[in-house]
Amino acid sequence: MNSKQPVTVIGLGPMGRAMVTAFLDKGHPVTVWNRTASRADDLVARGAVLAGSVEEAIGANELVVLSLTDYDAMYAVLEPAAEALAGRVLVNLSSDTPDRTRAGARWIAERGGIHVSGGVTVPPSGIGDPGSSTFYSGARAGFDRHKATLEALTGTDFRGEDPGLAALEYQIGMAVFWTSMLGYWQAVALADAHGLRATDVLANAESTVASLPGFLSFYAKRIDAGDHGGDVDRLAMGLASVEHVLHTLVDAGVDTTLQSAVVDLFRRGAEDGHGADSFSSLVELMKRA
Repeated sequence: MNSKQPVTVIGLGPMGRAMVTAFLDKGHPVTVWNRTASRADDLVARGAVLAGSVEEAIGANELVVLSLTDYDAMYAVLEPAAEALAGRVLVNLSSDTPDRTRAGARWIAERGGIHVSGGVTVPPSGIGDPGSSTFYSGARAGFDRHKATLEALTGTDFRGEDPGLAALEYQIGMAVFWTSMLGYWQAVALADAHGLRATDVLANAESTVASLPGFLSFYAKRIDAGDHGGDVDRLAMGLASVEHVLHTLVDAGVDTTLQSAVVDLFRRGAEDGHGADSFSSLVELMKRA
């Protein structure tokens, strides 16, 4: 007899499919539902059970994992089955804002369900790897009850009872990731304009990225202390540097949208009177809408 906890997964995009596979690999009985039922065919062949409706999927197990685009998708899927939510622990691993996550948690609670929010920090290829991690927050009792099962997906990092905290941590990570990767694409475009391939400049890019943790740690302590003194670097010099990058892009004839935004931020900081301060003073500028 299988002693592994059964779980329902709703949503079979690439992430949802990876989650079902990880649960099956760890021996968990899995019920699935997706608007396009055919996406479950290979998973059913591996042992998953395809529910005929959302109500049936929710009713099959106490633990229900949602892998949907956002909370609008959650409402669209769950509203017709709202009466089935009572007593269920819904672990929503969909991406959205902290405020919308909190609203979604209230909506689930009002219908008798227990909501745990999650922010998965890896792509589908990282699901099933214990070295990967997911932020969780919300109903602690619900999380604790199903922590061992959720660890079939990734490591678990519970951040607190506020359901919005997991979403916040996730979006903070995405803010760093997307802008960092855009910086790399910009560098690759510049390299290409000069006849170089991405692999030709890979070592340069990797070396630059490898230096960033030291900068992050150094500036985090100063920012928390409110110290933007220009003893280490100066915004005015940083402005000159980012302008040189912009001019290089212009000369190469490549898109300058990203770098123009960077230069604009540096210029605004200088115009606010922070030219002699550290470029970390831009944090204060970016705190204001």
